[in-house]
Amino acid sequence: MSGGEERDGVSLTNLDQPLFDGAEATKRDLVDYLDAVGDRIIAELAGRPLSVIRVLRGQNPFMQKNVPKYTPPWVRTIKMWAESSKREVSYALCDDRRTLLWFANQRAIEYHPTLMRVEHLDRPTYLVMDLDPPTPDAFHLAVGAARLVRQALADAGMDSAVKTSGSKGLHVFVPLTEGATTWDVAAATRAVAVRAERLDPALATTAFIREDREGKVFLDSTRAGGATVAAIYSPRIRPGTPVSYPVGWDNLDDVTPADFTIHSVPELIGDRDPWADQLPEPQRISSDLIEEGHTIPVARVQAMHEGKRRARARRT
Repeated sequence: MSGGEERDGVSLTNLDQPLFDGAEATKRDLVDYLDAVGDRIIAELAGRPLSVIRVLRGQNPFMQKNVPKYTPPWVRTIKMWAESSKREVSYALCDDRRTLLWFANQRAIEYHPTLMRVEHLDRPTYLVMDLDPPTPDAFHLAVGAARLVRQALADAGMDSAVKTSGSKGLHVFVPLTEGATTWDVAAATRAVAVRAERLDPALATTAFIREDREGKVFLDSTRAGGATVAAIYSPRIRPGTPVSYPVGWDNLDDVTPADFTIHSVPELIGDRDPWADQLPEPQRISSDLIEEGHTIPVARVQAMHEGKRRARARRT
Protein backbone atom coordinates (compact mmCIF):
# COMPACT_ATOMS: atom_id res chain seq x y z
CA MET A 1 0.00 0.00 0.00
CA SER A 2 1.39 3.41 -0.95
CA GLY A 3 2.25 5.48 2.08
CA GLY A 4 0.85 2.95 4.56
CA GLU A 5 2.02 1.11 7.68
CA GLU A 6 0.73 -0.29 10.96
CA ARG A 7 1.37 0.88 14.52
CA ASP A 8 -0.08 -0.60 17.70
CA GLY A 9 -2.56 -2.58 15.59
CA VAL A 10 -3.81 0.54 13.78
CA SER A 11 -3.61 0.52 9.99
CA LEU A 12 -2.28 3.89 8.80
CA THR A 13 -3.07 4.86 5.22
CA ASN A 14 -2.19 7.52 2.63
CA LEU A 15 0.59 8.87 4.83
CA ASP A 16 2.25 10.81 2.04
CA GLN A 17 -0.78 12.97 1.28
CA PRO A 18 -0.60 16.70 2.14
CA LEU A 19 -2.43 17.44 5.39
CA PHE A 20 -4.28 20.56 4.19
CA ASP A 21 -3.55 23.62 2.07
CA GLY A 22 -0.74 25.59 3.69
CA ALA A 23 0.02 22.90 6.28
CA GLU A 24 3.61 22.42 5.12
CA ALA A 25 3.11 18.87 6.38
CA THR A 26 1.87 15.46 5.31
CA LYS A 27 -0.42 13.04 7.07
CA ARG A 28 2.72 11.11 8.08
CA ASP A 29 4.02 14.27 9.78
CA LEU A 30 0.80 14.46 11.80
CA VAL A 31 0.95 10.79 12.81
CA ASP A 32 4.65 11.02 13.73
CA TYR A 33 4.06 14.19 15.74
CA LEU A 34 1.12 12.83 17.73
CA ASP A 35 3.02 9.60 18.37
CA ALA A 36 6.06 11.58 19.59
CA VAL A 37 4.05 13.67 22.09
CA GLY A 38 1.49 10.92 22.75
CA ASP A 39 2.05 10.46 26.49
CA ARG A 40 1.93 14.21 27.05
CA ILE A 41 -1.24 14.94 25.06
CA ILE A 42 -3.05 11.80 26.29
CA ALA A 43 -2.45 12.95 29.87
CA GLU A 44 -4.75 15.90 29.06
CA LEU A 45 -7.24 14.05 26.83
CA ALA A 46 -7.80 10.92 28.91
CA GLY A 47 -11.22 10.62 30.48
CA ARG A 48 -12.55 13.80 28.87
CA PRO A 49 -15.31 13.79 26.21
CA LEU A 50 -13.47 14.75 23.02
CA SER A 51 -14.37 16.77 19.95
CA VAL A 52 -11.93 16.77 17.04
CA ILE A 53 -11.58 18.86 13.91
CA ARG A 54 -10.84 16.80 10.80
CA VAL A 55 -9.81 17.73 7.29
CA LEU A 56 -10.58 15.22 4.56
CA ARG A 57 -8.92 15.60 1.17
CA GLY A 58 -10.54 18.32 -0.90
CA GLN A 59 -13.01 19.26 1.86
CA ASN A 60 -13.33 22.06 4.39
CA PRO A 61 -12.47 21.32 8.04
CA PHE A 62 -15.35 20.08 10.18
CA MET A 63 -15.80 19.43 13.89
CA GLN A 64 -16.73 15.89 14.85
CA LYS A 65 -18.36 15.28 18.23
CA ASN A 66 -20.40 12.15 17.55
CA VAL A 67 -18.12 9.19 16.76
CA PRO A 68 -18.77 7.64 13.32
CA LYS A 69 -20.44 4.25 12.97
CA TYR A 70 -17.18 2.64 11.86
CA THR A 71 -15.37 3.57 15.09
CA PRO A 72 -13.50 0.50 16.42
CA PRO A 73 -15.06 -1.15 19.49
CA TRP A 74 -11.89 -0.56 21.52
CA VAL A 75 -12.36 3.23 21.38
CA ARG A 76 -14.00 4.19 24.67
CA THR A 77 -17.08 6.39 24.32
CA ILE A 78 -19.56 8.18 26.55
CA LYS A 79 -23.09 9.28 25.67
CA MET A 80 -23.96 12.85 26.66
CA TRP A 81 -26.79 15.23 25.93
CA ALA A 82 -25.67 18.04 23.59
CA GLU A 83 -27.72 21.14 24.34
CA SER A 84 -26.67 22.87 21.11
CA SER A 85 -27.98 20.10 18.84
CA LYS A 86 -30.69 18.88 21.25
CA ARG A 87 -29.66 15.24 20.96
CA GLU A 88 -27.58 12.57 22.62
CA VAL A 89 -24.01 12.47 21.34
CA SER A 90 -21.54 9.62 21.67
CA TYR A 91 -18.18 11.25 22.43
CA ALA A 92 -14.85 9.46 22.21
CA LEU A 93 -12.45 9.26 25.12
CA CYS A 94 -8.85 9.30 23.90
CA ASP A 95 -7.25 7.29 26.69
CA ASP A 96 -4.40 5.50 24.95
CA ARG A 97 -1.91 5.48 22.07
CA ARG A 98 -4.02 3.20 19.85
CA THR A 99 -7.00 5.60 20.02
CA LEU A 100 -4.78 8.61 19.32
CA LEU A 101 -3.24 6.88 16.29
CA TRP A 102 -6.71 5.93 15.03
CA PHE A 103 -7.78 9.59 15.25
CA ALA A 104 -4.61 10.66 13.43
CA ASN A 105 -5.42 8.22 10.63
CA GLN A 106 -8.89 9.78 10.45
CA ARG A 107 -7.10 13.08 9.72
CA ALA A 108 -8.19 14.48 13.09
CA ILE A 109 -5.85 17.45 13.42
CA GLU A 110 -7.29 19.45 16.33
CA TYR A 111 -8.17 17.95 19.73
CA HIS A 112 -10.73 19.80 21.88
CA PRO A 113 -11.53 18.04 25.19
CA THR A 114 -14.02 19.24 27.77
CA LEU A 115 -12.79 20.83 30.99
CA MET A 116 -14.48 18.01 32.93
CA ARG A 117 -13.66 14.34 33.30
CA VAL A 118 -16.30 11.64 32.93
CA GLU A 119 -16.33 10.77 36.64
CA HIS A 120 -17.37 14.36 37.54
CA LEU A 121 -19.12 15.94 34.56
CA ASP A 122 -20.37 18.85 36.67
CA ARG A 123 -16.95 19.65 38.16
CA PRO A 124 -14.47 21.40 35.80
CA THR A 125 -10.82 20.69 36.57
CA TYR A 126 -9.67 24.02 35.13
CA LEU A 127 -10.64 27.67 35.08
CA VAL A 128 -9.67 28.95 31.62
CA MET A 129 -9.41 32.40 30.08
CA ASP A 130 -9.11 32.56 26.29
CA LEU A 131 -7.31 35.70 25.09
CA ASP A 132 -8.25 36.70 21.56
CA PRO A 133 -6.21 39.58 20.06
CA PRO A 134 -7.91 41.81 17.49
CA THR A 135 -5.66 40.74 14.56
CA PRO A 136 -3.33 37.81 13.80
CA ASP A 137 -0.26 40.08 14.12
CA ALA A 138 -1.23 41.38 17.58
CA PHE A 139 0.14 38.54 19.70
CA HIS A 140 2.04 41.09 21.79
CA LEU A 141 -1.32 42.53 22.88
CA ALA A 142 -2.47 39.07 23.96
CA VAL A 143 0.71 38.81 26.04
CA GLY A 144 -0.14 42.05 27.81
CA ALA A 145 -3.70 40.89 28.43
CA ALA A 146 -2.47 37.54 29.77
CA ARG A 147 -0.45 39.41 32.37
CA LEU A 148 -3.58 41.32 33.40
CA VAL A 149 -5.41 38.02 33.89
CA ARG A 150 -2.47 36.63 35.85
CA GLN A 151 -2.54 39.69 38.10
CA ALA A 152 -6.30 39.49 38.62
CA LEU A 153 -5.93 35.83 39.57
CA ALA A 154 -3.00 36.55 41.88
CA ASP A 155 -5.05 39.26 43.60
CA ALA A 156 -7.64 36.55 44.28
CA GLY A 157 -4.95 34.23 45.66
CA MET A 158 -4.71 32.00 42.58
CA ASP A 159 -1.71 30.84 40.54
CA SER A 160 -1.86 30.14 36.79
CA ALA A 161 -0.02 28.81 33.74
CA VAL A 162 -0.16 30.03 30.14
CA LYS A 163 0.04 28.41 26.72
CA THR A 164 -0.30 29.54 23.13
CA SER A 165 -3.68 28.63 21.69
CA GLY A 166 -1.97 27.42 18.53
CA SER A 167 -3.88 30.15 16.70
CA LYS A 168 -3.30 33.87 17.33
CA GLY A 169 -3.86 34.11 21.07
CA LEU A 170 -3.19 32.60 24.50
CA HIS A 171 -4.95 30.46 27.08
CA VAL A 172 -4.50 31.04 30.82
CA PHE A 173 -5.22 27.91 32.90
CA VAL A 174 -5.84 27.49 36.63
CA PRO A 175 -6.07 23.87 37.88
CA LEU A 176 -8.97 23.46 40.31
CA THR A 177 -9.77 21.19 43.21
CA GLU A 178 -12.96 19.17 42.70
CA GLY A 179 -15.20 21.38 44.79
CA ALA A 180 -16.60 23.97 42.38
CA THR A 181 -19.58 23.30 40.12
CA THR A 182 -19.72 24.23 36.45
CA TRP A 183 -21.91 27.26 37.26
CA ASP A 184 -19.57 28.53 39.95
CA VAL A 185 -16.48 28.11 37.77
CA ALA A 186 -18.22 29.95 34.93
CA ALA A 187 -19.16 32.75 37.32
CA ALA A 188 -15.62 33.00 38.71
CA THR A 189 -14.22 33.15 35.17
CA ARG A 190 -16.50 36.11 34.39
CA ALA A 191 -15.33 37.85 37.55
CA VAL A 192 -11.66 37.34 36.66
CA ALA A 193 -12.29 38.77 33.18
CA VAL A 194 -14.01 41.86 34.57
CA ARG A 195 -11.24 42.40 37.12
CA ALA A 196 -8.54 42.02 34.45
CA GLU A 197 -10.37 44.45 32.17
CA ARG A 198 -10.53 46.94 35.05
CA LEU A 199 -6.71 46.81 35.40
CA ASP A 200 -6.22 48.17 31.86
CA PRO A 201 -9.45 48.93 29.96
CA ALA A 202 -7.44 50.41 27.08
CA LEU A 203 -5.88 47.00 26.38
CA ALA A 204 -8.49 44.41 27.31
CA THR A 205 -12.25 44.11 26.95
CA THR A 206 -15.01 41.72 27.94
CA ALA A 207 -17.23 42.93 25.06
CA PHE A 208 -18.69 39.80 23.45
CA ILE A 209 -19.88 41.65 20.33
CA ARG A 210 -16.88 42.02 18.03
CA GLU A 211 -17.74 45.53 16.80
CA ASP A 212 -17.65 46.77 20.41
CA ARG A 213 -14.06 45.68 21.08
CA GLU A 214 -12.36 48.69 19.48
CA GLY A 215 -9.11 46.90 18.66
CA LYS A 216 -8.65 45.50 22.16
CA VAL A 217 -7.91 41.95 23.31
CA PHE A 218 -11.11 40.02 24.03
CA LEU A 219 -11.09 38.30 27.43
CA ASP A 220 -13.28 35.33 26.55
CA SER A 221 -14.75 33.98 29.78
CA THR A 222 -17.08 31.50 28.06
CA ARG A 223 -14.70 28.53 28.19
CA ALA A 224 -16.71 26.87 30.90
CA GLY A 225 -19.66 24.52 31.17
CA GLY A 226 -19.84 22.31 28.10
CA ALA A 227 -17.32 24.39 26.17
CA THR A 228 -14.09 22.85 24.92
CA VAL A 229 -10.58 24.25 24.58
CA ALA A 230 -7.80 23.23 22.20
CA ALA A 231 -5.71 20.79 24.21
CA ILE A 232 -2.12 21.43 25.12
CA TYR A 233 0.12 20.08 22.31
CA SER A 234 -2.86 19.91 19.91
CA PRO A 235 -2.02 20.89 16.32
CA ARG A 236 -4.19 23.58 14.75
CA ILE A 237 -5.47 23.96 11.19
CA ARG A 238 -3.44 27.06 10.46
CA PRO A 239 -0.59 27.79 8.00
CA GLY A 240 2.47 25.79 9.01
CA THR A 241 0.42 23.57 11.38
CA PRO A 242 1.24 25.30 14.68
CA VAL A 243 0.71 23.63 18.05
CA SER A 244 -0.74 24.82 21.36
CA TYR A 245 2.38 25.03 23.52
CA PRO A 246 3.23 26.02 27.12
CA VAL A 247 5.27 29.17 27.64
CA GLY A 248 6.83 30.31 30.90
CA TRP A 249 5.47 33.62 32.14
CA ASP A 250 8.96 35.14 31.87
CA ASN A 251 9.37 34.00 28.26
CA LEU A 252 6.19 35.39 26.70
CA ASP A 253 7.93 38.38 25.13
CA ASP A 254 10.40 36.12 23.33
CA VAL A 255 8.04 33.81 21.41
CA THR A 256 5.39 33.82 18.69
CA PRO A 257 2.73 31.15 18.06
CA ALA A 258 4.56 30.19 14.84
CA ASP A 259 7.58 29.05 16.87
CA PHE A 260 5.73 25.89 17.88
CA THR A 261 4.76 23.52 15.05
CA ILE A 262 4.42 19.78 14.57
CA HIS A 263 7.95 19.89 13.15
CA SER A 264 9.63 21.85 15.96
CA VAL A 265 7.83 20.72 19.13
CA PRO A 266 9.09 17.11 19.49
CA GLU A 267 12.69 18.34 19.57
CA LEU A 268 11.77 21.23 21.87
CA ILE A 269 10.26 19.05 24.56
CA GLY A 270 12.45 15.95 24.23
CA ASP A 271 11.52 13.67 27.13
CA ARG A 272 10.02 16.49 29.20
CA ASP A 273 6.44 17.62 29.71
CA PRO A 274 6.76 21.40 30.13
CA TRP A 275 3.01 21.80 30.65
CA ALA A 276 2.97 19.41 33.60
CA ASP A 277 6.06 21.19 34.95
CA GLN A 278 4.42 24.64 34.71
CA LEU A 279 0.93 23.88 36.01
CA PRO A 280 0.49 24.91 39.65
CA GLU A 281 -1.23 22.64 42.15
CA PRO A 282 -5.05 22.47 42.02
CA GLN A 283 -6.65 25.36 43.88
CA ARG A 284 -9.96 26.31 45.44
CA ILE A 285 -11.78 29.34 44.00
CA SER A 286 -12.36 32.11 46.51
CA SER A 287 -16.01 32.62 47.43
CA ASP A 288 -15.86 36.35 46.62
CA LEU A 289 -14.88 35.59 43.01
CA ILE A 290 -17.84 33.25 42.67
CA GLU A 291 -20.25 35.69 44.32
CA GLU A 292 -19.09 38.58 42.12
CA GLY A 293 -19.32 36.42 39.02
CA HIS A 294 -22.94 35.50 39.68
CA THR A 295 -23.82 39.19 39.50
CA ILE A 296 -22.23 39.51 36.02
CA PRO A 297 -24.46 38.57 33.04
CA VAL A 298 -23.41 35.61 30.90
CA ALA A 299 -21.64 37.13 27.90
CA ARG A 300 -23.47 35.19 25.18
CA VAL A 301 -26.88 35.86 26.72
CA GLN A 302 -26.11 39.54 27.20
CA ALA A 303 -24.86 39.80 23.59
CA MET A 304 -28.00 38.08 22.28
CA HIS A 305 -30.26 40.56 24.08
CA GLU A 306 -28.12 43.49 22.96
CA GLY A 307 -28.19 42.25 19.37
CA LYS A 308 -31.99 42.11 19.45
CA ARG A 309 -32.14 45.59 20.99
CA ARG A 310 -29.91 47.00 18.23
CA ALA A 311 -31.95 45.30 15.55
CA ARG A 312 -35.12 46.87 16.94
CA ALA A 313 -33.40 50.26 17.05
CA ARG A 314 -32.36 49.94 13.39
CA ARG A 315 -35.89 49.04 12.36
CA THR A 316 -37.34 52.08 14.11
